[in-house]
Amino acid sequence: MTDIRTILEERLQAAFDTVEAGADPVLRPSDHADFQVNGTLPLAKRLGRNPRELAEGLLAAVDLGGICETVEVSGPGFLNLTLSAGFLADQLQAMAADEALGLAPTADPVTVVVDYSAPNVAKEMHVGHLRSTIIGDALVRLLQAAGHEVVRENHVGDWGTPFGMLIEHLLDLGEEEATSELSVGDLDGFYRQARASFDADEAFAARARARVVLLQSGDPETLRLWGILVGQSIAYFDEVYAKLGVLLTDADVVGESFYNPMLEGVVADLEALGLLVENDGARCVFPPGFANRQGDPLPLIIRKSDGGYGYAATDLAAIRDRVDRLGAGRILYVVGAPQAQHLQMCFAVARLAGWLPEGVEAVHVAFGSVLGPDRKVFRTRAGSTVKLVDLLDEAVARAAGEVAERNPDLDEGTRRDMARALGVGAVKYADLSNDRAKDYVFDMDRMLAAQGDTGPYLQYAHARVRNIFARGEVDPPPAGSPLVLAEPAERALGLRLLRFGDAVAGARQAADPHRLCLFLYETASAFSSFYDHCPVLKAPDGPTRLSRLALADLTARVLARGLGLLGIEAPDRM
Repeated sequence: MTDIRTILEERLQAAFDTVEAGADPVLRPSDHADFQVNGTLPLAKRLGRNPRELAEGLLAAVDLGGICETVEVSGPGFLNLTLSAGFLADQLQAMAADEALGLAPTADPVTVVVDYSAPNVAKEMHVGHLRSTIIGDALVRLLQAAGHEVVRENHVGDWGTPFGMLIEHLLDLGEEEATSELSVGDLDGFYRQARASFDADEAFAARARARVVLLQSGDPETLRLWGILVGQSIAYFDEVYAKLGVLLTDADVVGESFYNPMLEGVVADLEALGLLVENDGARCVFPPGFANRQGDPLPLIIRKSDGGYGYAATDLAAIRDRVDRLGAGRILYVVGAPQAQHLQMCFAVARLAGWLPEGVEAVHVAFGSVLGPDRKVFRTRAGSTVKLVDLLDEAVARAAGEVAERNPDLDEGTRRDMARALGVGAVKYADLSNDRAKDYVFDMDRMLAAQGDTGPYLQYAHARVRNIFARGEVDPPPAGSPLVLAEPAERALGLRLLRFGDAVAGARQAADPHRLCLFLYETASAFSSFYDHCPVLKAPDGPTRLSRLALADLTARVLARGLGLLGIEAPDRM
């Protein structure tokens, strides 16, 4: 099927081209009709013509026969389009017959690398990792649905000076005890103990510094011990990812250690290109357009004055690897907003060096912070960072109480699965439904509410639709069954469903899942209105009942597919 927007834009473009070739009709959904054409006003201004007269001429020129019931000139020169019920029904029938629900693959697939999650070895994942992990996961799903070749990269912090003290602490505990401690997920405790020894014991600190030298020089025994820390940490990360229901696996881990052998080449090649400048003993690049608060040029530190490498060296090596080895046409960095300047400077230097060629796009998918009720960064009452696994466990536990109260007859296994889907889905939807660029307040009560713009509301809406068929002991009509849109609520729901492709494309193009969340909430609301005004099972046998069953089934399929693109389950019963 061809989506409605494309059909309308093709017809409108032909009319606009008669006035000015390539003039944009600017087609938008409207509260006054189904769509509004806004391009007449800017076109009239460019040509020095009366916009309303121009709109009248375009109205006469455009061919929307068989598509629109009415086309009217409105206000200073808008065109309001109201689609015909027959055309809508035909489009819905085609959508229902399509297994992909009209989500056509892109005509121009590329390799897209998505850098997300990025926890640190020997440190537990906390609420600060929530947004990167689930926003990145949703973007991966959206890009895959469009047919792009998506490479997931989990840029884990697994290298650097802290590993000297961590390895020495491991040796002090003994490998067996240390492995046991790490295997139960107490990474933060292990790290704090190592830090305390480093700060309090000069002999330990000296050993730790010496161990860093051994690590960086490739000492086999040190690398073996380092591997224990990394392996135990990744096993812990896997447990968190399993709770979250995201796509990341061990195969997606590309730690800082992977890029370490490339850093010397980064420095040498920047030197050869004449881009490196010495600044206070450090080797830096000064990309044009970046300045500090005093207006002085801002350096990107590649190699520090002590000879160590800055984060920028690793990030530049990663860009080179992603373009050269992986063939990336686009790289998405799902990283918090505070890293904006650092990433933009890295992109600028990579462009200067030719490592990020024209045609390859690097995008910072920035996001805001998770806040507590006091609108400050979310922390425990004791002031410590909130562990992500504790947050998820609490959500599932509270959801379990709701499930047990609503469904006391369910067996324990089904209740457990339902609680996990509800609790985790609530946390994920609450995050994804917010504009990613903004901060949001973490409110567990609101997240788990069965009403309003929440994950449980959408999951219940899907289950409610599926319950129609279970309660009526009927199967969904065959795909492509005829539809009748006689009632306003039927028409409103049908039009909403037909905007599914637009919503998915918009979320993907803007790298902002909140656009899809908004569509799903509005679709569930439209179904609720339809259900209240249009009896389904009680409708008399015939075309109306069959049509309403088909419309209900299509709604459930769209809700399930949309939630799936967000990484959220859609159980058939709740």
